[in-house]
Amino acid sequence: MADEQWSVPMVVQELAASVKEPPSQYVLGEQNRLLVVDQMTESVPIIDLSRLAAADEADKLRAALQSWGLFQVTNHGIESSLMDDVITASKAFFHQPLEEKQKCSNLLDGKHFQVEGYGNDQIKTQHQTRDWSDRLHLKVGPKDEINLANWPKHPESFRSVPPGESLRNVLQEYTAKSKRIKHIILGTMARLLELEEDYFLNQFSDRAPTTVRINHYVPCPTPDMVLGFKAHSDDGVLATLLVDNDVAALQVLRDSVWYSVPTNPRSLLVNIGDFMEVMSNGIFKSPVHRVVANAETERTSIAMFYGLDPEKVIEPAADLLHQKQPARYKKVKTKDYMAGFYEHFARGTRVLDSMKV
Repeated sequence: MADEQWSVPMVVQELAASVKEPPSQYVLGEQNRLLVVDQMTESVPIIDLSRLAAADEADKLRAALQSWGLFQVTNHGIESSLMDDVITASKAFFHQPLEEKQKCSNLLDGKHFQVEGYGNDQIKTQHQTRDWSDRLHLKVGPKDEINLANWPKHPESFRSVPPGESLRNVLQEYTAKSKRIKHIILGTMARLLELEEDYFLNQFSDRAPTTVRINHYVPCPTPDMVLGFKAHSDDGVLATLLVDNDVAALQVLRDSVWYSVPTNPRSLLVNIGDFMEVMSNGIFKSPVHRVVANAETERTSIAMFYGLDPEKVIEPAADLLHQKQPARYKKVKTKDYMAGFYEHFARGTRVLDSMKV
């Protein structure tokens, strides 16, 4: 129906090529315009994964988790060539004709939204402020839940990638090698809390989802009026982020101040999600972050999210609770958290806040 057209997202990449300023649906209200931003007075913590068994490196990780909730990792075992191939294949997808990209649209029949696929996030209300970006969202695990109907169908479209290295191929390899990072970090985090080393890893069943979100940010003629990605914290336990250039676009909120997060080509950032904040009973922080727009440079990033089985109950670890430190969060099933997550995300609020005791 014509009066429901507001609920159908526009493709920002196509929109940006045809307008001189963003439509009103993308423009931030005056109270939400880009607030004072400080450069980090200290650099993003850099954690050497090969040294996490050492006390000094583990202490650096603890400080990063308690203060920022995110950090950069080195010696992570993912070759620079593979990281370059993932970025190249991802950018090649977004540079295809719109008709080709829409073959894996996240709008079924042009109107029924699903999370997976190409497009934008769901529009929940007519007055929702939209993000100045497009994305390709794919489930990469468990293997029997991978729906290739949502994946790009023509590997030959990725001609800028070495022969045989389609987006599907490089993502599968990248996913496999990223799993090692998850295991090392979660094992160390458990030790830091004096839990069994496999405590957090044991929260994952064989039905726990792993998803990839490839974000494509296009230039905006008035970048101070929009956001590439609205302020939010991540669902899930842990997320990794790979970015394609040195444009400082990611910002993190701490003590009511937004800080720009420096980045470098082939850098790999890690941040914890809401599930980990709950399981650590608030000791480790799930950071609120956003992505700002710029007027000149396109940007692509690949975020990988590690979730939990929909039936899994998310709750603080029992060994962290005692009389002087009771549970700070209510128990909730993953599927119930996720149902609320999308509603809160559309409004720019956090489900996590509703879980606090």
